[in-house]
Amino acid sequence: MNYRDTLDYIFQKLPMFSRMGSAAFKKDLTNIQALCDHLGNPEQKFKTIHVAGTNGKGSVSHMLAAIFQTAGYKTGLYTSPHLYDFRERIRLNGDMIPEAYVTTFVERLKPQIETIEPSFFEITVAMAMQFFAEQQVDIAIIEVGLGGRLDSTNIITPELSVITNIGWDHMNLLGNTLSAIAGEKAGIIKPNIPVVIGETLPETKPVFQRIAAEKNAPIYWAEDRFSIRSWKLHPFALSIELSDQTNTICTIQTDLPGIYQVRNVRTVLTAVGVLSERDWNLPAASVQKALQNVRGTTGLGGRWEVIGQHPTVVLEVAHNPQGIGQMMAHLEQTLFRQLHIVIGIVKDKEADDVLRLLPTDATYYFTQAHIPRALPSGVLAQIAATCQLKGDSYVDVNTALQAALRKAGQDDLILVCGSIFLVAEVDKSQYLNSPRRASA
Repeated sequence: MNYRDTLDYIFQKLPMFSRMGSAAFKKDLTNIQALCDHLGNPEQKFKTIHVAGTNGKGSVSHMLAAIFQTAGYKTGLYTSPHLYDFRERIRLNGDMIPEAYVTTFVERLKPQIETIEPSFFEITVAMAMQFFAEQQVDIAIIEVGLGGRLDSTNIITPELSVITNIGWDHMNLLGNTLSAIAGEKAGIIKPNIPVVIGETLPETKPVFQRIAAEKNAPIYWAEDRFSIRSWKLHPFALSIELSDQTNTICTIQTDLPGIYQVRNVRTVLTAVGVLSERDWNLPAASVQKALQNVRGTTGLGGRWEVIGQHPTVVLEVAHNPQGIGQMMAHLEQTLFRQLHIVIGIVKDKEADDVLRLLPTDATYYFTQAHIPRALPSGVLAQIAATCQLKGDSYVDVNTALQAALRKAGQDDLILVCGSIFLVAEVDKSQYLNSPRRASA
């Protein structure tokens, strides 16, 4: 098989969450453990940091990877899903895994794939573990795919666990209460391994306290370690002033301008402090430098990503009520004449809960991603109408975006949101040149 044949094989042969939804989610670690056992347990051959949470886990993972890389460590990064290229999921010092490695790995594991019948996600986790072990990384940042306790990434014993926050998402798999969802995500807490909690709610804090106590895991609350004094939005950056427990003030600038990154930065700084106490050399200067260039260092996209100006065109992967709420907080601080929202949602999200958070005075362009899970644009438009949101339906995101560009004025804002899979289908090449780092 060549690389394209390999992708066709794993995309079509294996159960894939983006295509099938919950039917692709394996509710135990049997398959991933069997794959890793066959490979000689690569997950035990390098050090890791494990990151879970409803929102922000991708940004926090990329920030931590940028910090370790800038500090001189050979750094692996595993995230999901990808936006444009499958290889975005597995990076080494910011560079995507080589195409040749992907092909060779899948060919090598084909007998096990046919026998075990793993999911797409299980194969990608095994691939990441083997690649990082062979590359002898100093550290790998591993983002949870879904939940935590039963997620395929939960075969590692990390240096540190991080849980960013808890919100309403994937309730059909994780539970119908915030405490139940917190319990699933707290499943990444390991015996005697410290855990950083980014944000808490009255329903979730006792869950974390109980599970950490049961595991004898030291627990650190980012909300207690750092206070957010002020922040300022810039067109392509965000400045944050924080103070620590000794009232020492620090100012951080990041190239990730979403307001929600304020809390993610606080979580990251807490994690850095805990890791520094465990003898990782992460100087303040490296932290500052890394956070100023997260996108360039690790290739993060889709988080308030500005891809065009006059009118401003923004890609935002927010897709659940908490994420959309944070996006709206950012919009309230953003200057524009008229707002145009290109939106698509998947079937297993509570569409009306998301749509009720959106402004009624925006112009809407309802569309859908090319995956079976996508909510048909016409159905989305009907639900939106009950929330007083008006607009036309379009067959795909690029057609919708072109319609928005024709209608928008120079000082308007066009926002593409609602699904990471929708954002992934935006043809950025027609807006700006943004080459993705790769090693093929």
